[in-house]
Amino acid sequence: MALSIKPIGDRVVVEAAPAEEKTASGIYIPDTAKEKPSQGTVVAVGTGKPEEPLTVQVGDKVLYGKYAGTEITYEGKEYLIMRESDIYAVL
Repeated sequence: MALSIKPIGDRVVVEAAPAEEKTASGIYIPDTAKEKPSQGTVVAVGTGKPEEPLTVQVGDKVLYGKYAGTEITYEGKEYLIMRESDIYAVL
């Protein structure tokens, strides 16, 4: 997946996973009640800091904070730009 956005420094661009459509018990969730997803796929990474190289790579599935990053729309798709420190774990 080639993305022409190149984040600066220790920032990464994440494509959020779609929100859950229904619960484990089979109940459908309306759009107004859906929670923001807290996981996604890294689609672009910056160069990192000289003393701290980035540990995530393009294609990694990650968990991040509920309110982490800045939402942007680029070429009709929604992305989050966040610092690597906002990422909690790589799945």
